[in-house]
Amino acid sequence: MINIERQTGLFIAIGKRLKKRINAYAVGGTAMMFLGLKESTLDIDLVFETLEDRQEFMEALKSLGYYYLDARIVYKRKENRPEMLTLGDERFDLFVDDVVYFNFSKNMRQRATRLDQFGENFILKIASPLDIFLMKCATDRLKDMDDAKSILTKTKIDWKIVIEEAKYQFSIGKKAAIFELGHFLEKLKNKFKLDIPKKVEDELWELIPEEDLKEN
Repeated sequence: MINIERQTGLFIAIGKRLKKRINAYAVGGTAMMFLGLKESTLDIDLVFETLEDRQEFMEALKSLGYYYLDARIVYKRKENRPEMLTLGDERFDLFVDDVVYFNFSKNMRQRATRLDQFGENFILKIASPLDIFLMKCATDRLKDMDDAKSILTKTKIDWKIVIEEAKYQFSIGKKAAIFELGHFLEKLKNKFKLDIPKKVEDELWELIPEEDLKEN
C-alpha cells in the first residue's frame, strides 16, 4: 500500500527526473489521499494530456527502477487500458484522455481546481470527488466499490452533474460508459444499501436506445 508520504516522495523524485514540464490529473485513490478521503492506495492513477507527456513520465519512472506490467492482468479486455509500471508492491496506472470507458472530459479537467507542483516540471491537478467517483465506475477494480462508497458517504454528489456528464459521454460515442455507470450504481445500492436516487438511474438508462438495452 502507498500512503500520502510515500506518494509525495515519489512525485518529488519523478519531478526531479523529468526533462520537460508535464501536467497530469490525479484520479482514483491518488486524488482521494490529496483530498483527505483515504489514507493509502493500491496504485497511483494519473491521466495525461498527451502520449508524449506520458512517455516522458514513464522514462522517469524507469530511471527509478520501475518496469512494465501487462495491463490485461488487472483490466482484462477493457477498452483504453493504461500503461502500467510496477516496483515491489507499488504500481502506477497511466492513462491518456480516456480512462477505460470514460473520456476525461473538458468539464472534468475544469473541476480539478486543486493544483500541486513537484519540482520545476511536474504539475499535478486533483480531480473533484464527483469525477473520482465516475472514474471508479470506469475502472471497477479491487477496492473501487469501497472507495466509491467512501466518496458517497463523505462528500455531497451533485447528481445533476453526473447526468450531464453521462449525456456528454454518450454524445461522443462512449455508450459503454453509461452501461458501466448504471450497473455500478446498482451494485453499490445492493451491496451497501446506499441512497442513490432512482431518478438518476432511470435517467441514465433512458439515454440508451431500447435496441441497445435489449442487446445487453
